[in-house]
Amino acid sequence: MMKKTIILCFILLHSSLVFCQQLSKADYLADLQYLKDTLPKRHVNLFAKISKADFDQTIAAMASRLTDPDMESFTVELFKLPVAIGDEHTHIEPVFTKAAPIRFDKFAEGIFVTATNSVDADILLYRLDGIDGHPIGEVISRFKAIIQSGNSSFFDSRFLHLINNPVLLKGLQLTGSTDETAFDLTAPNGKTIRRVIKSVAGADAGNLVLVTVKNNMLSKIKKGNYWKSYDARTGTLYFNFNNCQEDDAHPFAAFNDALFALIGQKKPKRLVIDLRDNSGGNSGVLTPFIDSIKSSYLNTKGKLFVLIGKQTFSSALMNAIDFKRNTNATLLGEATSGTVNHYGEVRGFRLPHTKIVIGYSTHYWENWKGHDGPLMPDVAISYSVKNYAKGIDEALVYSDK
Repeated sequence: MMKKTIILCFILLHSSLVFCQQLSKADYLADLQYLKDTLPKRHVNLFAKISKADFDQTIAAMASRLTDPDMESFTVELFKLPVAIGDEHTHIEPVFTKAAPIRFDKFAEGIFVTATNSVDADILLYRLDGIDGHPIGEVISRFKAIIQSGNSSFFDSRFLHLINNPVLLKGLQLTGSTDETAFDLTAPNGKTIRRVIKSVAGADAGNLVLVTVKNNMLSKIKKGNYWKSYDARTGTLYFNFNNCQEDDAHPFAAFNDALFALIGQKKPKRLVIDLRDNSGGNSGVLTPFIDSIKSSYLNTKGKLFVLIGKQTFSSALMNAIDFKRNTNATLLGEATSGTVNHYGEVRGFRLPHTKIVIGYSTHYWENWKGHDGPLMPDVAISYSVKNYAKGIDEALVYSDK
């Protein structure tokens, strides 16, 4: 194991003073009423999957449960609303100012620790069995009340992002405090332990320096919105498109020129575009590359691969659809968290008392008429924690065949 700086992102919109405000029950109910009145006016088509009567009933049920509300219970109630609405882009952005310095990922064998603070580095690659005595099955069941679960990739991606959130864990009654969390774990040798991890509070929670596994995984060796790596031994040109945003220091147009210059020089056997960790942005950033690759000798079955997964969402999903429909690429990996046709182009408004932001959709994207659900890979890839520990990427093993 070694230290590796990674940024663990949380939504930290305000100072910790917000969470210390003494809000009354009337304040929480007023925010709920404001949400009920405002969201239908702002959302492009709020009642696409839920009737107005059911929406009103959902709000009323939320209000009835707020008998003695605090920020944790109110936040959990708000999270239930997008589940009822059924729009993956409409979401809640609470005022989170605490974080447990630990990160998990899901593999074929279960959910495992993949990053943590230096004090707890010994639990890297331990399996998560539960939280504070609640078995992992029960934990997942409770999170399904606040995360849409019709698309398993969407649920998994959001669950892994939120499972280290002390506010939600307390609001779901999985823990009794936001100051620390007890994780029930199993070591690689089968030994079971309970590790209590103290929360990081305030501004530090947004910039956690964590320890990760030293495995030299190609997809993790560099940072940035986009980068490339050529392996002369295998003849594979790997293109990681991690974020649908321009890099001000390295415009995509220049990167694209350099990429095709390398293709002309090295004549790679295959090209792999990795969209697995890309959750969106501006789909137009990648358009020049897609337009250019169409006329390349690499636009051939067996030479062009696109990796997708449970983090592939929004604009990155739209790019993956473009590859699927307009090139000869083979899609490898897991189902995307985003659905092919979806509401999006998010805007937001703030609740007056809690200051929680409500993100809502303003546009409907019909990317592929007649297609429902997530974008599925042509070849499904299962990822093993044992291979992850060794730095073996099953998707790249397949593409290099």
